[in-house]
Amino acid sequence: MPTAETTATPLGRTLITGGASGLGAAVAEAIAVGGGTPIVLDREPSAAGYPAYLGDVTKTREVEQLVARIVQEQGGLDAVVTAAGIDRPGRLTDISGEDWERVVAVNLFGTAAVVRAALPALIESHGRVVTVSSSLGVRAVSDATAYSASKFGVIGFSRALAAETRGQIGVTTLIPAGMKTRFFDGRTAQYAPGEDANLNDPTNVANAVVFALTSPRGSEVREISVMHEEEPSWP
Repeated sequence: MPTAETTATPLGRTLITGGASGLGAAVAEAIAVGGGTPIVLDREPSAAGYPAYLGDVTKTREVEQLVARIVQEQGGLDAVVTAAGIDRPGRLTDISGEDWERVVAVNLFGTAAVVRAALPALIESHGRVVTVSSSLGVRAVSDATAYSASKFGVIGFSRALAAETRGQIGVTTLIPAGMKTRFFDGRTAQYAPGEDANLNDPTNVANAVVFALTSPRGSEVREISVMHEEEPSWP
């Protein structure tokens, strides 16, 4: 007979940064389909279609206060997915310091701030965190110093968080490769995927997030890589 330790955990109240578009929107939809309650935190939350809050994760002290308000208004949290992410590709000497630091601020500092603020509620619910890194968080390439630094940092942060909160919450690092989203919009041809590029469907990646969030109690998916079967950057 299944026990509490072997029964899959149902989806609950899940806060998703960057949840109004791209991977975040796909995660929100997958959670809603699975019977959970997606809660979107985004700079443009009006497109979310779910409970949504306006916020900028680079304003770390402000977003910490916002997360605390979300916890209060939603009656707690069961999970956090940090899908907010940006990139500014280019050689280190060609990118302004402001742009370089904003990439790190969104991808790494924003992740840490949101998780920090949500942690008391997650411990109370024995909830889960899914942080979003990248295949460029395990493989470095030229013209991606800011992005790789931030995504390598997300992996380090997540592993340390898992060690720090072992037995209190679940922590999973998602490592996706390129997806069919607006992430590449506005790039020059040098940095944009070609028309024949093998990009993954964000819906498939979102389903992997749901898999991690509903893993049976006592069994944690610590890291999960999801990409197109012909992805050239892996391994």
